[in-house]
Amino acid sequence: MTEYSEQDETDESDELFEQYSIVVDPGQELLRIDRFLMDRAPKISRSRIQNSAKADLLLVNEQPVKASYKVKPGDSINLMTPFEKREVELTPENIPLKVLYEDDQLVVINKPAGLVVHPGHGNYSGTLVNALVYHFKNLPSANDDSRPGLVHRLDKNTTGIMVIAKTEEALTHLAKQFFNRTTKRTYNALVWGEPNEAGTITGNIGRHFKNRKVMDVFPDADFGKHAVTHYKILEKFHYVSLLECRLETGRTHQIRAHFKHIGHSLFGDVEYGGDKVLKGTTFTKYKQFVQNCFNLVPRQALHAKSLGFEHPTTGKEMFFESDLPDDMVAVIEKWRAYST
Repeated sequence: MTEYSEQDETDESDELFEQYSIVVDPGQELLRIDRFLMDRAPKISRSRIQNSAKADLLLVNEQPVKASYKVKPGDSINLMTPFEKREVELTPENIPLKVLYEDDQLVVINKPAGLVVHPGHGNYSGTLVNALVYHFKNLPSANDDSRPGLVHRLDKNTTGIMVIAKTEEALTHLAKQFFNRTTKRTYNALVWGEPNEAGTITGNIGRHFKNRKVMDVFPDADFGKHAVTHYKILEKFHYVSLLECRLETGRTHQIRAHFKHIGHSLFGDVEYGGDKVLKGTTFTKYKQFVQNCFNLVPRQALHAKSLGFEHPTTGKEMFFESDLPDDMVAVIEKWRAYST
């Protein structure tokens, strides 16, 4: 029996492309892969499949194939295709952007907390995309006019580095790097408690069965998407720890869900239970201290620290870092003083 999995679209995710993984069953007769996929993934049109093949985003047994390739029993198919184009009217808005680098192919920015990346679900203005269409003209849209230039995303209240594509060539090239996991990304996170000095968290991530706004971890099930987070402790403050996290995959809320799963929710993370005292004493003074820290960083304490990728036209390795935002610096200094 043919199995397939579809990438779930969400507001806040690194992934802007639908992803399908299909293993061809033993009784399958020879058939063009575009025809085969139309039967197995009926939401995807033949033209979208063919465009993905032209962009080397259609793989069989980990090798790019043409749309005319004929599937055989046992073939492992992976397809990445942009989400279906939507009719969205974007209003350019003069929202300031902190640009770290720009050339004719791409721009690298440092996203602040509170900025939604693209319109949707009640956020049809005041987003990063509204700012992008104001500051940069004719950005490519990857079949979705609501997301010009985007090849990955950060959560609304996560700060840090993002790369934006300014041309179709850059969009395709950068999207392939994120899809193939060749980008290099690190995050800084303040979490409750003290995990092991270094470690790896592995567990499929999918929608929580009861609360559809958050993700859950399914370590021993086929449900969800394979996700791997590597981390190491940078500094300990008795009851909280500052970590460096390296993503091997880029799932929705990956760091936030993974650390909640191992009992170390991100500090201040409302959706994942980090907005209350999880470690420490029961003294009133301590509780007030923690509340003061929450007031300093009223969000999950998560920052996209660095991003490395290959330039889409020159092939040069690019690497960018950004300083921790002021709110995280302030709360870390407060914990550091408390723990000494």
